[in-house]
Amino acid sequence: MGELYERATLCVMVSGGGSRRGSGSGGKSGRRPTPARKPAPGKHASGKPAPRKPKAPEVAASVPPPLGPIRLGAVPGATPGKWIDIWNSRAPHAPLVLVEVAAATQHRALVEGLVDVAIVRLPITDADDLHVIPLYEELPVAVFAADSHLAAAEELDIADLEGEVVVVPADDVLRARVPGAIAPRFAAPADTAEAVAIVASGVGVTLMPLSLARANRRKDVDHRPVRDAPHSPVGLAWLRDRTTPEIEAFVGIVRGRTAHSSRS
Repeated sequence: MGELYERATLCVMVSGGGSRRGSGSGGKSGRRPTPARKPAPGKHASGKPAPRKPKAPEVAASVPPPLGPIRLGAVPGATPGKWIDIWNSRAPHAPLVLVEVAAATQHRALVEGLVDVAIVRLPITDADDLHVIPLYEELPVAVFAADSHLAAAEELDIADLEGEVVVVPADDVLRARVPGAIAPRFAAPADTAEAVAIVASGVGVTLMPLSLARANRRKDVDHRPVRDAPHSPVGLAWLRDRTTPEIEAFVGIVRGRTAHSSRS
């Protein structure tokens, strides 16, 4: 009896153990397969460190060199104030020195290095060694005493000056010819300011660009435009073999380029 009990218990144990290991279909195991582990960042699946990608070479930013001082020449009557203000705002650490040059010596001032770039009266003779950019043309005017009969007109023609004493200073830039004019009986005045002083006394008339008439304004003189008198062209000039970054920057300002625009 005891032997039969022991055999029955052993069968139950064997049968129950088999049912726990089986999956219920085909006798395969019920365990899920362990998923493959992803390699850690920077490592291969084998666990070895991954080779580093070479860094792209760094490109240095293109920074223009700082500008230095510049000497700007200007003929009498020129008004470069706006351009100077722009220069000072863009290059506050690069002084701009304004130098007045006479129209008669403007070329020499550039050649001798007295100025780097200049606002000049055109044309310039023998200017093959210069870069010249035309800027504008000035209106010609006749300057005379405030009580002159010429003040009755709003505008004048060359013919209206026939019979007048025409005073031509040594620094004349218009080179206007007045047919029928009376030649003065005194030596030509040394400059425009002296010519204006002579006509203010009631002697004759003198011709000049409008800017010079304004620069020599007096209460005892007046001026009127002369329609058919030659205009006075004004330009910017510098030596071809002395084109510096400072000159290029100033030329860009005169041409209206912004601080971020290209040279084209």
